[in-house]
Amino acid sequence: MAPRLRWAVPSLGVLLVMAIALTGCNPSRFTTQAAQVPRIVLAELSDPKTFNPPMSNEVNPSLGLMFSGLLSQNGQTGELEPELAESWEISDDQQRITFTLRDGLKWSDGEPLTVDDVLFSFNDIYFNPNIPSSESDILRVGVEGKFPAVTKVGDRQVEFASPEPFAPLLRFAGGVPILPKHALADDVFSTGADGRPRFLAVWGTDTPPAELIGSGPYRLRSYQPAERITLERNPHYWRKDAQGNPQPYIEQYIMQIAGSTDTALIQFRSGGLDVLGVTPDYFALLKREEERGNFTIYNGGPALTTTFLAFNLNQGSRNGRPLVDPIKSRWFNSVEFRQAVAYALDRQRMINNIYQGVGVPQNSPINKQSPYYLSPEEGLPVYDYNLDKAKELLQQAGFRTNAQGRLTDADGNLVRFTLITNAGNKIRESMGAQIKQDLDKLGMTVDFQPIAFNTLVGKLSDTLDWEAHILGFSGAGVEPDGSRNVWSVDGTLHAFNQGALRGQDPIEGRVIADWEQRISDLYIEGSQQLDDEKRKAIYAETQRLAQEYLPFIHLVNALSLSAVRNTVDGVKFSALGGALWNIYELRKISPE
Repeated sequence: MAPRLRWAVPSLGVLLVMAIALTGCNPSRFTTQAAQVPRIVLAELSDPKTFNPPMSNEVNPSLGLMFSGLLSQNGQTGELEPELAESWEISDDQQRITFTLRDGLKWSDGEPLTVDDVLFSFNDIYFNPNIPSSESDILRVGVEGKFPAVTKVGDRQVEFASPEPFAPLLRFAGGVPILPKHALADDVFSTGADGRPRFLAVWGTDTPPAELIGSGPYRLRSYQPAERITLERNPHYWRKDAQGNPQPYIEQYIMQIAGSTDTALIQFRSGGLDVLGVTPDYFALLKREEERGNFTIYNGGPALTTTFLAFNLNQGSRNGRPLVDPIKSRWFNSVEFRQAVAYALDRQRMINNIYQGVGVPQNSPINKQSPYYLSPEEGLPVYDYNLDKAKELLQQAGFRTNAQGRLTDADGNLVRFTLITNAGNKIRESMGAQIKQDLDKLGMTVDFQPIAFNTLVGKLSDTLDWEAHILGFSGAGVEPDGSRNVWSVDGTLHAFNQGALRGQDPIEGRVIADWEQRISDLYIEGSQQLDDEKRKAIYAETQRLAQEYLPFIHLVNALSLSAVRNTVDGVKFSALGGALWNIYELRKISPE
């Protein structure tokens, strides 16, 4: 799928999967069945919100297995490779790309997959002003936000013509999921009682599996809420090996639904899971059990994810009611306040105690593996633990400490706010507990409340009813423009100052700060710049601004660690692709 940021579920994931707990599942039953049917068993933290790719803003591994784009990404090198398109040609000015589809492509229901499906996916869904999606965010070109022209130029050829230079055109056009016209056209071109396209509500989690039509290596066999997602091999998937055998070789891909990383560990250790994303608190224990448990722990270096603390900077109102208490909004919108918080967070203590040393400080929204990453040595601002500096900044902003040692603003209001994160993620819950302790040293009172992940996402994107949160993003890879949906002031993941999405009640009085607009503009400039050195300079400035004004206070970058049973053959692990990016060529073998 296209490299665009999504809300990251906990770091137990391996990109294609989020290996969380098995609930209501007897591992021995799967072991017995696995002897008859080759299958991968993993787990997920929470239920999916939808099976509709454009409507999904969270990482949903099942979608990456059920749907394909024109191109795929090699999980080790990051290079683009043929997928639904067998080849492509780029014009000399790099503004036109012609893709040639493979001959004989089919959807999972056996219907032909043609150029018309590509035109439908882009022109009628991703470019549809009434269908908001993160894909549409990243496909916009230039200041005016125009879309590429997508036209049919042959029975198997489709051309993308950008109105202006657009550096990530190939990666983005090739990466978004292609959707079936024959299954979705009626819903795209008709409206419901609310006047909005019916497409916005189709392919929900209650949709019969046979109605979910994709082109990926797997298709949905069944979904049992709060229990499991079962995928089965797509018999019409295009890929075959050198001997003409259909791929993937593994017939079923099962994701258990649960809410506890502790349960995940228990189930993996008892043999119920084939893959487990290893969190730092489990690393030492699992490392001792590698040989006995017949698994290998793979280390891909720093994960391509972020973890951060963010405050709600939205100063607007909805239906006459401020989104954030005006008193607290003044605190949050003070740069000195946010910088003071950053200095007060002891990230090294987080690394030592919570991450068990298996992590590094995170300072930039751009992943370290990206050629556009700006290091502290190159001028990236950082906030090493400095409680005195934090107190100094608060004093400059008019905050004072009262006789009881509690922090107040200039009007005497006690500084107290609610911090939320997703429940069940022990790492984030531990980080929240430490943040509460760290900020207490400044006299701040933090009410820490872990809540269900889907409830949390709803607050961030729908109601905007929140004060501070701990979360993360993943999915952008090494291309910085993949996070334009976060940094664009109108982006669907502009979480720290989210605008109203299409179909939502408007926000009155929303304020866009100068630095915020500048970062948004720079991301447009970066996408238009074809000279790589100039692109680096542009994204360097975005990182400096992000670290100076701190809409996201980045915390710790965990190492990408996964434990994989030695019965899974062919693993080519990397932080970029995870353990199962090459699922089509993996095999299940008998234990030695």
